[in-house]
Amino acid sequence: MKNNPFFTFVKNNFMTCAAFLLALTSCFFVPIDEAYAGYFDLRTVACLFCTLAVVGAFKDIDLFRILAQYIIRRCRSTRRCILALVLITYFSSMLLANDMALLTFLPLGFHVLNTGEKNGYMAFTFTMQSIAANLGGMLTPFGNPQNLYLYSRFAIPDGEFLGTMWAPFGLATALILACCLLIHDEPMITDETVRTVDKPRAAAYGSLFLVAILAVMRVLPSYVSLGVIVVALLFLDRKALAHVDYPLLLTFLFFFVFAGNAARIPAVSEFAGSLMARSPLLVSVLSCQIISNVPSAVLLSHFTTDYAPLLMGVNIGGVGTLISSLASLITFREFLRHNPRHAWRYLAIFSLFNFGFMIVLTLFCAFIL
Repeated sequence: MKNNPFFTFVKNNFMTCAAFLLALTSCFFVPIDEAYAGYFDLRTVACLFCTLAVVGAFKDIDLFRILAQYIIRRCRSTRRCILALVLITYFSSMLLANDMALLTFLPLGFHVLNTGEKNGYMAFTFTMQSIAANLGGMLTPFGNPQNLYLYSRFAIPDGEFLGTMWAPFGLATALILACCLLIHDEPMITDETVRTVDKPRAAAYGSLFLVAILAVMRVLPSYVSLGVIVVALLFLDRKALAHVDYPLLLTFLFFFVFAGNAARIPAVSEFAGSLMARSPLLVSVLSCQIISNVPSAVLLSHFTTDYAPLLMGVNIGGVGTLISSLASLITFREFLRHNPRHAWRYLAIFSLFNFGFMIVLTLFCAFIL
């Protein structure tokens, strides 16, 4: 059985298989029709592909290993290195969005800890990077997709948006810093081998990464970014295209089907509507744990005109279960690539910190509303 190709595939792509089963099960409740076409956020999938391909090209020239050496030499200790990685992810998520920030900086986190021989901290670091990515964009309308949707739907003035979100953002920042500062400070082992980067290729891949970012920020159409990056890498690094994490892309597509169908099940919609009248903050947080934050924002916005608790809830709700945010799935899959034997340890640490953040932030927001 160990050598059975089917079981090997399922073991190596557990999240993809689980997402497929969820999508398939949901299809029994909502038969396939023309509305399915509206489930898929193809722009997000295209941006994911572009980022994965360019990050793969960066890996092929050892850029992350070189950057890891630089961070270790500058920070010198475990606590400082982890804090640097988490803060880079936190603030970059405001510009790149949470999933793109993780696709970019999780590989860097791996190389820093692996180079410094601190792999025991990888589950904690990846968990904190995931939390940082999910909470970092809550302050601005363009920081998270659910923010942009609610900002447009309720025509929220910029000042009111900032006034609503600054307090939970401030608490999230303090909690992230506190968790990272609790890490036992140890000296990092420095690899004295001097590595140099292929500057012409680094410049070329940097340009392609800029093209991917412009697509994320909606400056360029996603199909333009996709075409440019695919054509360029066909000439520069075909291996990067071959090694794109295609099962991850399939996971997103299956999850779009599950979330879309869940929102169309009458019992789910009626139940959500009745609860929103009682506690929109709590309902939105809990909804994210089942159908993710973006579908929750779309579904629940039809049952309330009080945007503040909904806005807080779908941002806070991004932490919690693995499916509360697609960014969390990215982190789990990246961790399994490097540590397949420690999945349960990661899930234990992930759940402890994510649910801790969710509970504290929910109580805080309920108090200030």
